[in-house]
Amino acid sequence: MKLSDYVIDFLAKQGIRYNFVVSGGAVIHLVDSTRKHPDMDYICAQHEQNGAAAADLYARVSNQLGLTMTTSGPGATNILTSVCSAYFDSVPMICVTGQVARFRIKQTDELRQKGFQETDVISIFKSVTKYAKQVLDPLQIRYELEKAVYYANEGRKGPVLLDIPDDLQREEVNPDELRGFEKKSHTLTAERSELEKLVKLIAGSKRPVIVYGRGVHAARVEEKAIEFARQLNIPALLTWGAADLFTHDDPLNMGGLGVVGPRYGNFAVQTSDLVIALGTRLSQMITGGKQNLFAPNAKKVMVDVDVNELEKFNPETFELDLKIRSDLSAFFDLFKDFYPSFEKDRFFSWREQINQWKKDFPIWDPKNYKAEDEVHPVYFIKSLSHLCQEDETIVLDTGATICWTMQAFETKKGQTIHSAWNNTPMGFAVPASVGAVLGTDRRVVCISGDGGLMMCLEELGTVRRNNLPVIIFVFNNKGHGIQKQTCDTWLNSTYSALNEETGLFFPDYEKVSQAFSIPYVSIESNKEVKEKLLQVMEHKSGPIFCDVKIGQDHKIVPMLKFGSGLEDLFPKIPNATLENIMSLNQENPKMEKMNL
Repeated sequence: MKLSDYVIDFLAKQGIRYNFVVSGGAVIHLVDSTRKHPDMDYICAQHEQNGAAAADLYARVSNQLGLTMTTSGPGATNILTSVCSAYFDSVPMICVTGQVARFRIKQTDELRQKGFQETDVISIFKSVTKYAKQVLDPLQIRYELEKAVYYANEGRKGPVLLDIPDDLQREEVNPDELRGFEKKSHTLTAERSELEKLVKLIAGSKRPVIVYGRGVHAARVEEKAIEFARQLNIPALLTWGAADLFTHDDPLNMGGLGVVGPRYGNFAVQTSDLVIALGTRLSQMITGGKQNLFAPNAKKVMVDVDVNELEKFNPETFELDLKIRSDLSAFFDLFKDFYPSFEKDRFFSWREQINQWKKDFPIWDPKNYKAEDEVHPVYFIKSLSHLCQEDETIVLDTGATICWTMQAFETKKGQTIHSAWNNTPMGFAVPASVGAVLGTDRRVVCISGDGGLMMCLEELGTVRRNNLPVIIFVFNNKGHGIQKQTCDTWLNSTYSALNEETGLFFPDYEKVSQAFSIPYVSIESNKEVKEKLLQVMEHKSGPIFCDVKIGQDHKIVPMLKFGSGLEDLFPKIPNATLENIMSLNQENPKMEKMNL
């Protein structure tokens, strides 16, 4: 059996249906083996970074491993950004890079290159994969494949990489003679004593919050996470990676928090007396730049499978009161024994306080939007969310686009929202939508900025070639809006390299759509939003492109100045106390000039 055939057959037996590829001389045998296999097909990306992004989303939505293959040298290095995204977001993905023939591989690090397009891929990728290995012995191929699959799925999930030389792919192997990898079956489980400490903290709390992160999705424990909050009736705050865990109108959903979170979510965490962090690493996008000022009156509990996340904080500036290293599924299962010991709904008044803040400090008031010559991004997102179906898949790019969407989108039952949350590369959404469609067999709503689209414009060809039902919304503000806002904050509105006036170029998207044979719709004002959105969302077959003309001066509000602490929520309140913070309302004149 040809080794490349063995590789593809092995991966197909893992349940992988699609191989996202950009072909090249050092990977043609693996691509050809994909072509021949009855249970796997290849999808041609136009750029290697985008093929890997598609594999990433395929893994997120399908509960299967993502798979991407590319040739040696520049083909391999081009996937690095997307591998980083998968690594930081704990996405299980198999990356296979072709390599020059074994006799052309350099034998010393001092030699820069021996074979044509040879690159030391393993050294480059080792820090952003769970396992990276160059396979040189054909008899080791089963062992390395099984080991790679194990590491991709074990513990905190993530991408792995195998580098397979061209001549090795052509070798003949006997599957019966190949040795396997001995899996180590081990689940990290919380200690009962740790859970008893958590029970005491909850019992002694009056204002607890649960902060959920994308780790809930990575561990596939969504229902268990929801049950945990329901059994305890503790209000839930959602990071971006978990924003789809509850519907927007769920009585326990208290919205987002952090640097661009809503005021009411940040008020809740800052006045809480207990923070239980589940599946979130509590990054500085959540805690603010001054972590010592995050939830200053609260005990802090963190449950994570990765000990490095639990131990990363400087105890002088941020101290966890209880660290529980555990697989989330095991944690939720073990905690079921303690549910009967809690009162039915002792945190009702606390939730009502947060709900009052929701009413007093909404993200956006419809009376404030301009109805004339531009589209208000928050008005557009709210209108879009009302038209999206239950079980819809939404894929986001980065920048101001992701901020506006996460602030305003109102989730429904079964909807999932995806992005490269912790790496946020521009140009992620369109190629990721390719993987999302193929992983769900349903249409996908893709929301990108014009800056992001220009970094993956070629993938409109992949969407068109495969006639994929992707609704592509592009926020067209002729520039990088979030960078403009950053320059407003730090450089007195002096702009460089962020719009057409300062160096960028953006094409006529109607002509671009025509070039790719994709239907085009333009929305130019708020007055057109509802009618045009309905037209777009009723599109029946294949892709459609919607050009959303956003005013260039729209800002992300609220947004905390980078590096500031969440204590800046309350800078105008003299001698702030818990009592006067709890009584805040929108009519309070001291709130008028706050960034948050």
